[in-house]
Amino acid sequence: MKILLAILFTGISVVYAQYPDGKDILKKIDQNLSSENRVFTSKMVIHGRRASRTIESKTWTAGEKKSFTEYLFPAREQGTKMLKLEDQLWIYSPSTDRIIQIAGHMLRQSVMGSDLSYEDLMEDNRLLNHYNAVVTGTENIADRPCWVVKLTAFDPNMAYQGLRLWVDKERNIPLKEEMFAKSGTLLKRSELSNVENINGRWYPKKIVFKDMLKDGEGTEFIIENIQFNVAIPDYIFSKANLKK
Repeated sequence: MKILLAILFTGISVVYAQYPDGKDILKKIDQNLSSENRVFTSKMVIHGRRASRTIESKTWTAGEKKSFTEYLFPAREQGTKMLKLEDQLWIYSPSTDRIIQIAGHMLRQSVMGSDLSYEDLMEDNRLLNHYNAVVTGTENIADRPCWVVKLTAFDPNMAYQGLRLWVDKERNIPLKEEMFAKSGTLLKRSELSNVENINGRWYPKKIVFKDMLKDGEGTEFIIENIQFNVAIPDYIFSKANLKK
């Protein structure tokens, strides 16, 4: 019996030894996706039940705590601006010439009718800061070998208490994500593609988000141009800049 147990447990340890440490994978993902600052232009294509619409914007970010977005197109959204500072979020609407703070239950509302919520925009994207990770297997996504990684939040304030990632083994970038509530309910799914090497980091230029609890065909988020670690003036991240 002891010999049998030794063989069984030795076999199990060998299988798990084939998988990398989940923490190391999160560290590599963060190195790819996070930066000191970045500036990018993007378009968001929202596929509703009856029609699709496109919104274009430019965003400046500093770390994970500051961001400023100005909407450029279409005309009815042009001039709308959004400022994130730490855990606070403000939106300026040119139609009313008012600045509104988004807080509490309002954070769960959809951004411009998309599959993204304001709460999504407020999340610190550094996974290592908020989740424990265990590699549970391997699968192919778009013909790319991936690690399947289960993440469990140790921060009770995270919008998603559980994640499942399919992480490209070679490029250390998620190609698919599933986001779960504490109850285990699947809330959102995203697929990442058009991965490019930009200044030595792998970065997805296209993400398709799907809110699993609402109708519609999902939202495409497409980065048209991005620059990492460029100088950004301090005034960009100020409430005064919302009305400029």
